[in-house]
Amino acid sequence: MTKNIAHRGARSVAPENTMAAVRKAFDFGADLWETDVSATKDEQLILFHDSSLERTTDVKERFPHRDSCLFTEFTLDEILTLSAGSYFEKTDPSGEIAAGNVSQEDLASYRDERVPTLEEALVFTKENHWQVNLELKDLPGGFGSFPLPRRTLDMIQRVGLGFDQFVISSFNHDWLEQIEAMEPRIEVQALLGYDPGDRLEFEDFRFPVYNARHTEINEAMIDTLKEKGKKVNLFTVNEPEDMIRFLKAGVDGIITDFPQRLKAIQK
Repeated sequence: MTKNIAHRGARSVAPENTMAAVRKAFDFGADLWETDVSATKDEQLILFHDSSLERTTDVKERFPHRDSCLFTEFTLDEILTLSAGSYFEKTDPSGEIAAGNVSQEDLASYRDERVPTLEEALVFTKENHWQVNLELKDLPGGFGSFPLPRRTLDMIQRVGLGFDQFVISSFNHDWLEQIEAMEPRIEVQALLGYDPGDRLEFEDFRFPVYNARHTEINEAMIDTLKEKGKKVNLFTVNEPEDMIRFLKAGVDGIITDFPQRLKAIQK
């Protein structure tokens, strides 16, 4: 059975990487959700994708005199003052507001959404007996040596998440090897295809799971991975025809902004 993986939560109908998006994904019946682990200036772990806070928060309004909007140059307390949801109504990133698929009540509530901490996200996952894919991001702003794998594992242990409730993915394959060395029971997933047009290099198939950009893979490549005993998940698959194509190809997981759409197709 192909897993329905909610990309940054159900980001088509809620602000990405917020607890609102996570709750929507859970309510839609996604098998797990995917998110991005990053760190603040004071070394606190948060969920955030971009290097800059500009696209998905009101940082320019809250801190108009700051020269940089890199999240690594803001403390956790500063980041928690930002709205991580007000942009959603203004930009309608997936067109779902215009399509009438987001209620006015939800839109009003999104304005108060904040950037979540990793701890908050893990607690939600644990309490709901769910699963999360934690993507470890290379950090900007002089944080290249920050021990994100170790700190992430420490937080997972602190919350008490079971090994069956999380996987760790990254484009930084050295980090994945570090995690395997620290705790072999953790499933790691190697991300491939950072930019469209990137050639997919499977590096002697040394990882158990590959998460590949769906536009750069074909059925023959999927078959090769399966023949070698590897699992394959694809990102970010949003169009129904692509979902159907890859379901037929037997991929292990589809990472999508529209878990509700994939759920309907899988019924």
